[in-house]
Amino acid sequence: MAGRGSGPDFVEALARGLDVLRCFDASHRSMSLADVASATGLARPTARRLLLTLEELGYVRSADGAFSLTPRCITLGTAYVASLGLWDVARPHLEALVRQTGESSSMAQLDGSDIIYVARVSVPKIIALRVDIGTLFPAPQTSQGKVLLAALPADELAAVLSIPSRSGLPPYIGHAREDLDAELTQIRARGWALADEELAPGVRSVAVPVRDGTGAVRAAMNVTVHAAETSTEHLLEHHLPRLLRTAGDISADWATWQSRPHHEVPAASERRATS
Repeated sequence: MAGRGSGPDFVEALARGLDVLRCFDASHRSMSLADVASATGLARPTARRLLLTLEELGYVRSADGAFSLTPRCITLGTAYVASLGLWDVARPHLEALVRQTGESSSMAQLDGSDIIYVARVSVPKIIALRVDIGTLFPAPQTSQGKVLLAALPADELAAVLSIPSRSGLPPYIGHAREDLDAELTQIRARGWALADEELAPGVRSVAVPVRDGTGAVRAAMNVTVHAAETSTEHLLEHHLPRLLRTAGDISADWATWQSRPHHEVPAASERRATS
């Protein structure tokens, strides 16, 4: 993974440190030094120094010769979501939607060819896949991913779909590219997407876009049901209207939040440091 920077200001050490963090996933929660070096393509001494640095900073812990991430890593992702103000705006709406439907609801954004979950309000139901904040799934197999892909220009869509998934799931062969393009055209026209047991058996969901103050699609939100309990007809007739209203309310509140007359004045110590 190293050596991919070309700009004069590219910091290879920082890129390598991020490579180390990214090599951990649901299938590799604990890794030896040799595992990390192999996964990142780094020399063992380099991987060791990076791991020890991350451990000192609190992002990695070690036990019995194996390394694993700590909960502090969550702050790297939640800082991005918090900077958008999206979670603060979305939370009461998501909670209200879950009370109305009795089903879990999540928000996701694109991360390469995957979606990454950035907000979630769940109910205790057993489904085939565990979902947490930061979970990655291949975008074309999910309702949220389809919504986000449908919002991309054609050239950007092609570039995104060419990126290998980092979700750890086996490659999906259910969609030919022309079939996916046809489905995305339909999604653009109707404003919502359905994924019916495409990600895993029993997992059925419908998703809609969430827009910022400029009208750009910045996230997608869904309602997920168990296919054995909830038919597609019930999902679309009863849950989709509520989901559309909720997404519209979140988009409106987010636009208001983004346009707030807010300016943060640096602390006195920071002003002195820059004067």
